[in-house]
Amino acid sequence: MSKRNTQQNKAAARERLRAEREAQAKKDKTRKQVVVAVSVVAALAVVGGISYGVMQLNKPDAWEAAADAKTVSAPKNTSGADGTTVVIGKSDAKKTLELYEDSRCPVCATFEQGVGETVAKDVEAGKYKVKYVGATFIDNTDNGEGSKNALSALGAALDVSPEAFMDYKAALYSAKFHPQESEDKFAKDSFLIEVADSVDALKGNKAFQKDVEDGTYDAWAMKMSKTFDKSGVQGTPTLKMDGKKVTSEGSDNAPMTAADFTAAVDKALKA
Repeated sequence: MSKRNTQQNKAAARERLRAEREAQAKKDKTRKQVVVAVSVVAALAVVGGISYGVMQLNKPDAWEAAADAKTVSAPKNTSGADGTTVVIGKSDAKKTLELYEDSRCPVCATFEQGVGETVAKDVEAGKYKVKYVGATFIDNTDNGEGSKNALSALGAALDVSPEAFMDYKAALYSAKFHPQESEDKFAKDSFLIEVADSVDALKGNKAFQKDVEDGTYDAWAMKMSKTFDKSGVQGTPTLKMDGKKVTSEGSDNAPMTAADFTAAVDKALKA
């Protein structure tokens, strides 16, 4: 091989090496730019996520907004300030049984399953009226929304009729539909509507369903909850007649069977 060819080969090799180095440098530069760009995007995403999270934390809760509402849409068949007086029964019934309940309360469910039918028959017969006061304190202890949401839905049922309200309340507390206290199933509008479909007056009732989904009576539910908070009642279910608690004989608790309930109510009616 000639000396000239050897020099040309070396020059060509150096040129190839230079070209390869330049190409690699370009790749490295491009890769670095991509890494920087991705890092910037990621950083912005984190900042944006934090900002969004802070905004969400600072954003007023929907139920807090409902509680602070200046105007309240009260259901039909109510009276008093903001429609928080709910009295069901014949107008000529001389006595009124006050009933304090939280929709998520498991003891309330036991009471309703054992005594609810007797209450409904007594009210229909004019033995007494029922004044309902709804509570939402279980939501506060379990960080939920079901008590409030169910109370709002009860308002929607009351707007249909007092009978629909009573039947819907019974369905919510039924063994079939009432969830464990730890399960916040009443927070879902779809579940509340599912329960309502078991009540003749509410089954497929579009106006009722719209009121539930739109939260028409959310503010009313919060006002009703405040009425409970101001009542001095410490737990649910609580029954009162003429301002005095109606309890099982020898107990400070509400009667849980139809027989005990009738005995306690008859005693209160005679007092």
